Amino acid sequence: MHTQEMIAAHPHVQGNVNEALLRCIDLCHDCAQACTACADACLGEKGVSELIQCIRLNLDCADLCNASAGIGSRRTGSNQEVMKRVLEACAEACRVCAEECGKHATRHNHCRICADACRACEDACTRAIGTIKVAMH
Repeated sequence: MHTQEMIAAHPHVQGNVNEALLRCIDLCHDCAQACTACADACLGEKGVSELIQCIRLNLDCADLCNASAGIGSRRTGSNQEVMKRVLEACAEACRVCAEECGKHATRHNHCRICADACRACEDACTRAIGTIKVAMH
């Protein structure tokens, strides 16, 4: 992963790297991949009709994780309020997706793996949110 190296090299960061945000970005990428793969694996299952909500939540979570990683990676004129709100939405999507995948985890290993990735990402987002300073208007 090049997240830390890229952000540290940014001229506006000047070595002042938010470690919690870096971890969050990496785990958002990981979670998006896990959710995309889980949705695809769900589509391959014989009882796919029982997994429709899981697939939908996987895709929602993957989209929010990708958006969060992208917004978190931009350091030029970043909007801290937007970043905080996106990470809050991402954490919620991860929580809901982990809960749904957890319902299928004993029957489908891909759902267990995805639930673990979602829980790790939710925790990382929550920790990163606590480090973001939002200017008072």
